[in-house]
Amino acid sequence: MFRSEKDLLGEGQVPRDALYGIHTVRALENFPLSGRRVHPELVRAYGTVKLACALTNQALGVWQDDAAKAEAIVRACREMAEGPLTEHVVVDAFQGGAGTSTNMNVNEVIANRALALLGAPPGAYERVSPLDDVNRHQSTNDTYPTALRLAAIRLLHALEERVVALQEAFQAKEKEFAHVVKVGRTQMQDAVLTTLGREMAAYAEAFARDRWRIYKCEERLRLVNLGGTAIGTGLAAPRQYIFRVVDALRDLTGIGFARAENLVEATQNADVFVEVSGILKACAASLLKVCTDLRLLSSGPEAGLGEIRLPARQAGSSIMPGKVNPVIPEAVSQAALFVMGTDQVIASACALGSLELNAFLPLVAACLLPGCDMLAAACGILRTHCVDGIVANEAACRAHVDASTATVTALLPALGYEQAAEVAQRASATGRTVLDVCIEDGFLDRATYERLVSPEAVCRLGSPDAPGSKGER
Repeated sequence: MFRSEKDLLGEGQVPRDALYGIHTVRALENFPLSGRRVHPELVRAYGTVKLACALTNQALGVWQDDAAKAEAIVRACREMAEGPLTEHVVVDAFQGGAGTSTNMNVNEVIANRALALLGAPPGAYERVSPLDDVNRHQSTNDTYPTALRLAAIRLLHALEERVVALQEAFQAKEKEFAHVVKVGRTQMQDAVLTTLGREMAAYAEAFARDRWRIYKCEERLRLVNLGGTAIGTGLAAPRQYIFRVVDALRDLTGIGFARAENLVEATQNADVFVEVSGILKACAASLLKVCTDLRLLSSGPEAGLGEIRLPARQAGSSIMPGKVNPVIPEAVSQAALFVMGTDQVIASACALGSLELNAFLPLVAACLLPGCDMLAAACGILRTHCVDGIVANEAACRAHVDASTATVTALLPALGYEQAAEVAQRASATGRTVLDVCIEDGFLDRATYERLVSPEAVCRLGSPDAPGSKGER
């Protein structure tokens, strides 16, 4: 049931048919921490990095006397990059060694898959070696951060698509609700009139900024230290390999990767991941703010604001019949809080690098990549399960407009400050609506009132009748 393999610590037993080897077994024994495997996108990205390295070595004639070995390694790397071998990377996502366990798990799986392609049994490393062949001219210290950058870029692309779709959903609601006048609020208090469409437009604009930030941060991730080997000096790697390996990665991915000008610095420092995490945190903050607003605007619905209705997704209580909760905004808020929390973890991990290396990139990967996934999923369900189905409660919005003393601000062009203040005072003292006071007490006729609280009036930039506005549009 087992095969015996050796490393510098001695012999160890490996499951007979496993594609991984003794280094992976050691990691499984040493790091039973989270029960979470390495993120699948990081595994695929690692396969792509290994493929770039293998193709470069092949082009430089490393295996010129054994073309079959070269082709088997390249094919195994390609399978890792495309996903079929992901299940064989079994080490815990949380690990010591700066990612060495992940690198060795990948090396062993590629080597043993290449052996299978050559008709050799697993563990026959004299034919294909995880270290001397698969890891040729490489180190964990240049392949792991490069793979992490590639994985992050790919997940950011997926996130950007979801953010754009969410932005467009709010833009659709902007048009749909453009005619719905409502009370705008500051500090939870009635302020001035606006439209529900304008509120939705503001949400769309926030996500437009998030989309732009996510798009631009790829530029930072495209600089890699691949070819720098252990500490960025390129130890044990031929100069031509160092010059060409990043080109191979760029050709394979279609992403504009470039070799960092200072490979030592790029190996030492991980602040780029802090920057990317900060952008994710900004997106999470937008999601949290918007979801809080949606919950508030839909509150009640009878005994709260109730100005919008969210799609009913599930029963809200096991004891209160008929209760429906805003479960989608609640779930998205929790995802946002998770990402905001892991941002601090990522910043701390990146700051803990010492001298020529950061040993804590596995923690960065275990926070950053799932954070991208979670934000993408959150944007997706917020759009499809919530925003697309929002309905305006126009009657509630109008009732709030007619009842709120905030409406008197819209009447200033016709009444002036003193009369407007009197309307507000009478409405508060008698319990009547602002509309009733204006009509019944003769301050305004209905037509003038309706003109002043129309969508066009409350959305106009400034007042065209105010002093100093002549000739302006």
